[in-house]
Amino acid sequence: MKKWSVVIILGAAQFVMVLDGTVMNVSISTVVADLDTTVAAMQGAITFYTLTMAAMMLLGAKLGDVWGRRRAFVIGSCVYALGSLITALSPNIQLLFLGWSIVEGLGAVLVIPAIAALIADNYQGGARITAYAIIGAVSGAAVAAGPLIGGFVTTYSNWRFVFVAEVVIMAGVVLFSRRITDATTRQSVRIDILSVALSAVGLVFIVFGMLQSKTWGWIRPLASPAIGDVEIAPLGVSLTAWLILAGAALVFAFLRRQRMLVRRGRPPLVHVEMFSIRQLRSGLAVLGAQYAVTAGLFFMVPVYLQMTLGLDALQTGLKIFPLSISLILFSVVGTRLSRVWSARRIVRTGQLILVFSALLLLGAATEDLRSLLFAAGMFLAGAALGLLASQLGNVNMSSVTEKETSEVGGLQGVFQNLGSSLGTALIGSILIGSLATSFAGGVAASDLPAEAQSLISEATQRGVAIVPAASVAQLGEQAGLTAAEASSLEGIYRDSQLSSLHVAFFGLLAISVLALAFSRGIPSTVPERAKKRAAPASE
Repeated sequence: MKKWSVVIILGAAQFVMVLDGTVMNVSISTVVADLDTTVAAMQGAITFYTLTMAAMMLLGAKLGDVWGRRRAFVIGSCVYALGSLITALSPNIQLLFLGWSIVEGLGAVLVIPAIAALIADNYQGGARITAYAIIGAVSGAAVAAGPLIGGFVTTYSNWRFVFVAEVVIMAGVVLFSRRITDATTRQSVRIDILSVALSAVGLVFIVFGMLQSKTWGWIRPLASPAIGDVEIAPLGVSLTAWLILAGAALVFAFLRRQRMLVRRGRPPLVHVEMFSIRQLRSGLAVLGAQYAVTAGLFFMVPVYLQMTLGLDALQTGLKIFPLSISLILFSVVGTRLSRVWSARRIVRTGQLILVFSALLLLGAATEDLRSLLFAAGMFLAGAALGLLASQLGNVNMSSVTEKETSEVGGLQGVFQNLGSSLGTALIGSILIGSLATSFAGGVAASDLPAEAQSLISEATQRGVAIVPAASVAQLGEQAGLTAAEASSLEGIYRDSQLSSLHVAFFGLLAISVLALAFSRGIPSTVPERAKKRAAPASE
């Protein structure tokens, strides 16, 4: 038991870190009503939960080297528990944003890199490969179980109890953390604050720009922010484009500064020369794409199921259940397949299945989400994500030496959470932005009187909010429409929600196809066979 108690403790922490996003996603409509907020505000909170981790993960990994990995793990667990407590008690979206998106995110940036590094400290050889596979499977299980746990607790009790449970679990993790060995010598290094600022602000600008594209537009300004009566759209270009451009420039400056620090003999925040390792570069890119697809899927599907079809949190979780069960199953299958198949073959198989599943889901996007086809698409998506989860952790960590495991753990956390935040921001903004376009077109092409069309256009000139479709008729009547006009408006809104779902599914398909180009550097050898061939030579 001593041998595997460490991975159980680390796995419990990993489970909680990953669980949060999917739990909140299936509870969106309930949280929106409970905190009197909007779906767009919840999209922002979900995005910034993972963005905080992506922006500060490299600092968290470096602090683990300075403080000691176990100490960083314990401090991060305590901070995370505090954030969960604030979230559980939050009376409004502002406090939820602080507790969940910021405080929990800051705790996670210490915990996640430490998990990867502490596995390397506590396990060797085959046991280490197994431990990494277990952590990958735990992550997959958390993604899978989140909708069911969140759905059940939200429907039959209160979504806040999920975060109370997280406080209890993290307290247990801290209590048993002494069983974890921290064998790596602490480093006495000065952390470059400018590097932290460049990377963090750069990533925030890029993701926030994408997040706001639904309101501000991508290039042509739509509803730009304003100071007084003056809209902010420099040179007639949307602020979204400027933010993304500025963010990219800051990230480039960050990379240049890391090389400069190395030349001057100072410790960088990350050794960018590691990106020259083809295996690591491919593994991180595929990991980011995998989490972008997962986050996008787990945002758009619950929003449609709850806001258009009127399902509750548990019914939403059950609709997603085929993905949940296949993700767990194929995480195990992928681990077993690694004995006879190369990591590249398993990853490529998973990617191709993911593309096919996106096509099925696009075909299943009907008014009621065709049950059988939708379930098949979700099952195959889960199978693909499970195969990927079973391989990528070990692909990344085995590409470097033991002394670099903490740094790679940090990079892995960056790409994982950056992928999640980009997926939620991009797919969510596509969903909401295309809803506004489709709704405006639907109203203009409808038989509604010109006076009613003018009233609706005026009310939605700064975008269309995602609200329960069943409430649109009542809102229309409150705005002065007749009962017949309000009923027609509800039909237009439902059609617009379905149209926007099609566009969002196509976005996922595009990301899945693009990710195929990233996997060329994944190892094509089977470790077990390589060991057998090497054995006679060593004798």
